[in-house]
Amino acid sequence: MPSYDATRFSPAAPLALATLRNPLGGLKISDVVLLLDTGADVTLLPRKAVEALAIPLIAGQGYELMGFDGSKSFAPAVTLDMILLNRIFRGRYLLIEEEQGILGRDILNHVVLLLDGPRKHWQEYSP
Repeated sequence: MPSYDATRFSPAAPLALATLRNPLGGLKISDVVLLLDTGADVTLLPRKAVEALAIPLIAGQGYELMGFDGSKSFAPAVTLDMILLNRIFRGRYLLIEEEQGILGRDILNHVVLLLDGPRKHWQEYSP
């Protein structure tokens, strides 16, 4: 798992690597970069990564997104498997035109994480 990235983000931000899998054919793409964002309601995936899996968009399904600055955009949806922290998260995800995705609370609420900002490191926490 990567730790915090100070190259793309200032201040440094926690990133995770996920594997995306086409649930029909099993085709996978690894090391998809996701920003851990506890303020995001849903997980957003990079469109280019998902396109490599040849997963069709869900017809007639799209969602309006609103950024923290009030800007609005439209995101198409796909159904796929995301493998993260040795777990499989099956579901519907929205696509964005960014190089990295955003790991939102729809996934983060299912895991316990320890964010160590001073050391620029994070890990899954197991009590």
